[in-house]
Order: sequence, then structure tokens, then C-alpha cells
Amino acid sequence: MKNRKVLMILLVILAVLWFVFMELNQNYWPGRVASILLFVIFGWLLAKNGNAGFFMKLLLWCGLFVSLILTSVLTPAPLKNYPAVDHKDPQYTETVHVHDGDLQGVYTEDGKVEIFTGIPYAMPPTGELRWKEPQDPEPWDGVKICNTYAPMSMQPQNSPLFSTLASVIGYHDYKINWGNTARYANSEDALYLNIWKPAGEVHDLPVMVYVHGGSLQTGQPWYADYSGEGLARKDCIVVNMGYRLGVFGFYADPQLQEESGNHTTGNYGLLDQIKALEWVRDNIAAFGGDPDNVTLAGESAGGVCVSALCTSPLAKGLFRRVIIESSTCSAPQPAHSFRSLEDGFATAAEIRDELGVSSLAELRALPAEKLVGYADRCHHLTVDGYVLTETPYESYMRGIHNEEAVLHGFNRTEGALFIILDNAKLKNYESKVRGLFGEYADQVLQLYPAATDQQARDNWIEIYSTVYFNYGHFQQTQLSLANDIPVYEYFFTKDNKRLGYNHGGEEVYFYNNIPAGDSHYDQSDHDLAEIMSGYFVNYLRSGDPNGTDLPKWQAQTDAETVLELGDSIGTVKDPFYELDQILQEIGR
Repeated sequence: MKNRKVLMILLVILAVLWFVFMELNQNYWPGRVASILLFVIFGWLLAKNGNAGFFMKLLLWCGLFVSLILTSVLTPAPLKNYPAVDHKDPQYTETVHVHDGDLQGVYTEDGKVEIFTGIPYAMPPTGELRWKEPQDPEPWDGVKICNTYAPMSMQPQNSPLFSTLASVIGYHDYKINWGNTARYANSEDALYLNIWKPAGEVHDLPVMVYVHGGSLQTGQPWYADYSGEGLARKDCIVVNMGYRLGVFGFYADPQLQEESGNHTTGNYGLLDQIKALEWVRDNIAAFGGDPDNVTLAGESAGGVCVSALCTSPLAKGLFRRVIIESSTCSAPQPAHSFRSLEDGFATAAEIRDELGVSSLAELRALPAEKLVGYADRCHHLTVDGYVLTETPYESYMRGIHNEEAVLHGFNRTEGALFIILDNAKLKNYESKVRGLFGEYADQVLQLYPAATDQQARDNWIEIYSTVYFNYGHFQQTQLSLANDIPVYEYFFTKDNKRLGYNHGGEEVYFYNNIPAGDSHYDQSDHDLAEIMSGYFVNYLRSGDPNGTDLPKWQAQTDAETVLELGDSIGTVKDPFYELDQILQEIGR
């Protein structure tokens, strides 16, 4: 009897742990039902064979564990396309006619916003179109129902367990789903865009075109923080798009350069974004948008793309203003997401050797799944002579740019999440600084002295954040001022129970997307979101973020000050200004 009680307690503990794993691994509900049956069956068998020999008991335990593992493997969440809205029986919009055919979208549950998802803006870049400039989409007959997002662009996939842990540890926003899970498709066929507009007949509204981040390797257009719904509720039209990522978007090869009629290679993702902007120019009036009042916006790697398009000759006239969040490629030596064409060619040679191929035909014949793993080696823009004729910094220095105003900025701890497993301790702090700054390290150590592990960790977060994120914004302000471009720079410092002021934390405020009733945010967060989204809306309309009942946002007159957006709102000295100056002295 005692042994049976111990067995039951052990099985209950094991079952609890197993169902926690199933939840974190996002297994579909049939797997959870099967797991219950397995625990009941094997529990009965183990109890019945309580007096059996060691090997019989071992066999039963092994049978239970193997059965559970197979159940987990065989019951992944089903593959679906992400829905435009999550309420049942959505109402469909009136038909909208665009150049390639007719569309219908869906209304939000309250009927105040219309959403059109999965609109093709280019041909699928597959087969012979892999690594070619985007082509016009095929027209369609009938009415295309635009109520689900297209698959995300082809990209490396994290395990469900990893994604859940990131949501729990990094974003603090995981919700138990009880097995009602889904996996969302990714594909090379991902050149589609999505539109949010106020419901009903509207005319000449300002338009934002948004480029998502993800290190030019990952990401998707439907993430709730930067959904266009929040700004559409304030009488703006928002567009975003999928674009080629990783090796599909940024592979640079001399054979491709020779093949191209434009003598280009390596910037296919940028070419996709330009194609989407051309689609907006030609079609957005049908949704009530003003094609002559387009603002191009992006965050993280999306911000890098935006700052590059500011100086691309192909993007001239496709937008008037830009918003650049948490990354640029405006520095003399961009800290990430940028490389020389020669480096790109060298990487291409290595990849061809590893794959055992030599011709473009062989490369294009390979399945996407065989190539997708090279994303971490092909996620950089380059000067190809066509999309970019020189670095953005060089263009700005020659007075060449496409935008007439810039709103940009960074968060308090941009780099913290990127070094969560590799932060400094007192014992290695000095060596990390010297490795990054060389002969200038003494200046940095004097600026950021450390006597404890905590000081070393905090200092390294600020140093890493400045080198890889903030410094590009310092340069952007200087370049804008040198070219007489009105420029507004922010510094986001609002903490909360979710992302706080880490990388990406500002978006849910600027895009007016804090969910009602979300316990991660309090009234002060909602108040700040009203102000920050108000700045965005005013800027989209006129190029000036200021308006009635908003704290004054002074245009920059130098690169030393920024507008703090947090518990307090007002002009402050950039806390990283001295380190920016050291980086500028180095020539970074």
C-alpha cells in the first residue's frame, strides 16, 4: 500500500511537469488528451505490477516515457495563416478596386477599422525569380478576400519551447492556451502587404508604410505591438509588408550581379520594400490615403532599411518623411546589418563551397529549407551600385537624401536583451572594454568606472547599447542638421511589467496598441501612449509632431539633447553623449 501511494505521488508530479512542458512546447490539445490516457494506462499497469521484477518495471517506465515523447512529437500545433481579426464571423468591407483586381477586407469587432491582409504587391520570388528584382503581381479575377495574413517570409524557425520561454522571460506576456495553439507558415512566397484604415469612406488621409525588424533574418507583419489598428483609429492609414529575409533577401553573388540587367545583387529585401512603396503610390488612394503624404517608418533592422532608403536613388519621391526607431545605418561604419560588397561575395563563395554548387541554376534548384539556415551569414545591406550607390553616410555628406523630415530615437537599454547571456562581470569588464575600444579604452573606462559586478553589468549594457544602437541616432541627428532637415529625436525611458524600456518597448506606445485591461500596463502607460501616438499622428499629417494638448517637442538644434518620453516628458541631455563623441573620434 505504501509503495502504491509513492507511485501515485510520483506519477502525479510527473504528470504535472509533463503538462507544463506540453504547454510551453505549445502542443495541440489531442496530444494533451493522449497524455492523460497514457498516464492512466501506465499508472494502472505499474500499480498492477507492483511486485514485478526490476526489468518489468523498467520496461513499463521506459514505455511511458517513450510514449509521451512520441505524443509530443506527433502533436505539434496545426499550421495556419494568421487571421486578420480574432472574433467570429467578421463583417466584410465594401469592395475596393486596385490596379490588379478587386479586394474585400474585414472590420474589427467594433466596426471602426477596416483591415485588408495578404494583398500581393509582387510576383512570388520563387524558382527563376529567386534573387531577382521583384516583378509586378499577376492580376486576378473576381474579388480577393483579404482576411488572413500571408505566410511570413522564409526564415529560421525557433522551437515552440524556445519561443514560449522568450515570451515568458523576455516579454513577460505569455498566456496559457490550453492546447488551442497554432503554428504560422513561412514561405518564399511572402511578398504581400497589409492595410489598416478608418472604417467608411475617407479621403486624403496621411499614410504610414512600416518596415518590421528582426535583424533582417526574422519577423512578420502581424505582430500586435506595431499593428496599424491603433493609428487607424486616429484617422491614419497604415501599410506594412513582408519582404525577403536572410539568404533570400541579402545574398550577394557576383554571378547574380552579372545576370542582372541593373547590375545589382545583395539588396533584394530593400528592392521589395521599394516595390511595396511603388504599390502604395499607385493604389493607396483607393483606400482613402494621400499618395503624396507618405511617411516611411521602421524599427530595429526595419529602421536600418529606412535610413538606407533615405539615400537610395530608387526610393526618391516615394515618401516624404521618415520615422526611424532603435537602429540606423547612418554612421560612417554602421554597427550592424551592413557590409561591403566584397565581404558579401566572400560569404557567397563559402556558401557555394559548403553546398557543393557552382552555378545559379544549381542554387535556384535547391529547396528553400536547405538555404534558410544561412540567414545569420546573409542579413546585411550593401553598396551594390544600384539600390545604394554609396553608404548613406557618404550620401548625406554630399547633401543627397530623399526625406524632408526625420523623427527618430532609441530606448534606455536597447542592448540589454541581446547580451543577457553574455553580460560583463567585474573580472572581465575591462577586457571587454579594451577589446571594443582599443587605444580609446582608457577614456571609456574613465567615463564608466566599475568597482562591483553590478556596476560592470550596468555599464556594459549602456556601452553595448550605445555602440550598436544609440550612436547611429547621434549620427542621424548630426547629418540631418547638416542638411537642414527638421529632425526630432526621442529617448524612451518608460518602465512597465513587460518589455519596459528595452529594445522594442516603445512601439506599443507610439502605435497606440496597449491592450485594454492588460495588467502589464497601468494608467500612466495609457496616458503616455496617448501622447506618443499623438506625436506620431501629427508628424504623419504635417512633419511636425507638435499639437494641441501635447507637451512641446522642440526640433533638434544640436545632437546633445533629446526628448525624454517616460514618467517625465521634456528635453534632457542625451545620457550617452560623451560616449558618442568618443565613438565619433574613433571614426565609427
